[in-house]
Amino acid sequence: MQDTNSSTLPLAALSSAQLQFANRFADLPPAFYTRLQPTPLPAPYLVGFSADAARSIGLKTPAADDQHFLDLFTGNLIASGSQPLAAVYSGHQFGQWAGQLGDGRAISIGDLAAADGKGRIELQLKGSGKTPYSRMGDGRAVLRSSIREFLCSEAMAALGIPTTRALCVTGSDQRVLRETAETAAVVTRMAPSFIRFGSFEHWYYNQRHDDLKILADAVLAQLYPELLDSANPYAALLKEVTRRTAHLMAHWQAVGFMHGVMNTDNMSILGLTLDYGPFGFMEAFDANHICNHTDQQGRYSYQMQPKIGQWNCFALGQAMLPLIGSVEETEAALGEYQAQFELRHAQLMQAKLGLRSTQAEDGTLLDAMFAILQNSHVDFTSFFRQLGNLRIDDTASDEALRDLIIDRQAFDAWALQYRARLRLENSEDATRKLAMDAVNPKYVLRNYLAQVAIDKAQNKDFSEVERLLQILQQPFDEQPEFDRYADLPPDWASHLEVSCSS
Repeated sequence: MQDTNSSTLPLAALSSAQLQFANRFADLPPAFYTRLQPTPLPAPYLVGFSADAARSIGLKTPAADDQHFLDLFTGNLIASGSQPLAAVYSGHQFGQWAGQLGDGRAISIGDLAAADGKGRIELQLKGSGKTPYSRMGDGRAVLRSSIREFLCSEAMAALGIPTTRALCVTGSDQRVLRETAETAAVVTRMAPSFIRFGSFEHWYYNQRHDDLKILADAVLAQLYPELLDSANPYAALLKEVTRRTAHLMAHWQAVGFMHGVMNTDNMSILGLTLDYGPFGFMEAFDANHICNHTDQQGRYSYQMQPKIGQWNCFALGQAMLPLIGSVEETEAALGEYQAQFELRHAQLMQAKLGLRSTQAEDGTLLDAMFAILQNSHVDFTSFFRQLGNLRIDDTASDEALRDLIIDRQAFDAWALQYRARLRLENSEDATRKLAMDAVNPKYVLRNYLAQVAIDKAQNKDFSEVERLLQILQQPFDEQPEFDRYADLPPDWASHLEVSCSS
């Protein structure tokens, strides 16, 4: 893998025909991937486009009928320098070793220089046809899941949570079979790299330590060059990935995001949120909530996510042990996880409550708050957003909050403690509200909002996809014209289920 980072900013936004592709992953030995062409889709059309994601690669917004753009990002056209390929990896799925997996329906079409001159960005077409790693799958994605991934990738980025990005969704009238017949779609996703924990596990469990070293050396050179001068760069790499993963879990918990399928093949070596399948944002709070209908045992429930993040880091540590060379150094690198998670989570929760300092009793205050959320099944996003309206010397300001809560006496008792805590640091209402509104989103991608957009898109009306994207890219702003998008879910939304089927 040669590093072809560019330090030159683009002078102007480029069209898709002007993009200069390379493919650093193709510089690895042939055992790491299979070269193949995406399978074309007939008569593609544009479903959604993120101008914000496009800016990161210097790409201008295309016309809806820009055929070159549609063909390139559907897989019907191969750009010069692209060298499309599907990568091999393995992984633990639901805690069990699953063996070889790989890009079963995602094909990398190469990488582009980042518009800010800092590194390169890889692009993948998810849903672009069968690969040697498809197993029993057809290699396609459906419009439903593609819209969900597109919107959530961009929503998470706007929330400030590390994530892969989504450039666009293209659709086609070609039918694919899931539980029912649906139409096919391709989502173009972007990241500095899509290398996973399972990429390392693949070579470890196949006892190919030379290939394991090739992969690790490439990751260090390409993605973590600052670690190359460490006494043990492999231990330093594990420590940094562990730290990033712990911080990512803290971000998920703080915003109420549930991934749904935290298998090691879905864990990014960069600490990014990767592979949006049966995800969900917490609504009626339940720490045991399982957002993935397929997860019958609750392994990936909301409250389990931090522990599973740690478990996955230990799986990566096991795979990297031959490179690190010492059980003690491996354990030391992994030992960062819990302290890093607790530190970052505490910082995020402190900000969500509008606190400027740390006090010994803060843990008790938080525990009491989460007990109220649990016992009254309070809407997670609405609670924290409304909490910013609380005024220290005016209990009448609590009414909107109290309307969310069944056990109002418990809330009133907690609010007394919270007000006392605010007075302790001479908190000022208006200043605190501004700070809290900047970290407690008003808008998240609730499942029912995504479903409304999907239903319209299935009838070729993509206006709701565009509108939702616009709202979710400014999640902390009031946007009064879109107040209804912050409403509690309607009764019919309780019947919505998401699973691994997509």
